[in-house]
Amino acid sequence: MSTRATPGGPAARSTDLTGKYLTVVLHREAYGIAVLKVREIIRLQKITPIPHMPPYVKGVINLRGRVIPVVDLRLKFGLEAVIAERTCIIVVQVKLASETTVQMGLIVDSVDEVVNLNDSEIEPTPDFGSRLNTEYILGIAKVKGTVKTLLDIDRVVAPETVVSLARHTGS
Repeated sequence: MSTRATPGGPAARSTDLTGKYLTVVLHREAYGIAVLKVREIIRLQKITPIPHMPPYVKGVINLRGRVIPVVDLRLKFGLEAVIAERTCIIVVQVKLASETTVQMGLIVDSVDEVVNLNDSEIEPTPDFGSRLNTEYILGIAKVKGTVKTLLDIDRVVAPETVVSLARHTGS
């Protein structure tokens, strides 16, 4: 296993990107989330709204007695919100800047597959110029002739939103 540097704002961060990823679909595009971050996959259920949150924060769910904040990844990525037959919630463990962790739900169009990626299948995040924020992208995977964007799930949701949600839900 090798270490690869990827863009992450002013200072690049080094991360070993090889391993297993759960691939999910948003608007016909595939994204990878490290399997070690995924806690479970559940059906879409009733979400209780929380006031004064960004539009992509849909609210919270009660998952076996735990209150879990839920983010719609379509809205987070600037896409139109769509609920379809295979729409589901991926429960992930997100690390805060304080090194504490919280569980969050991510609404995705569907779950695709689990892939095991090696170093030769992963490219660094392309340079889109300084105006585009790519800090939440770990890299780009080439799998079976398709491209999958690997997400740094700890950075996908703005840290201040995660902290605010954690305060509201007591996570």
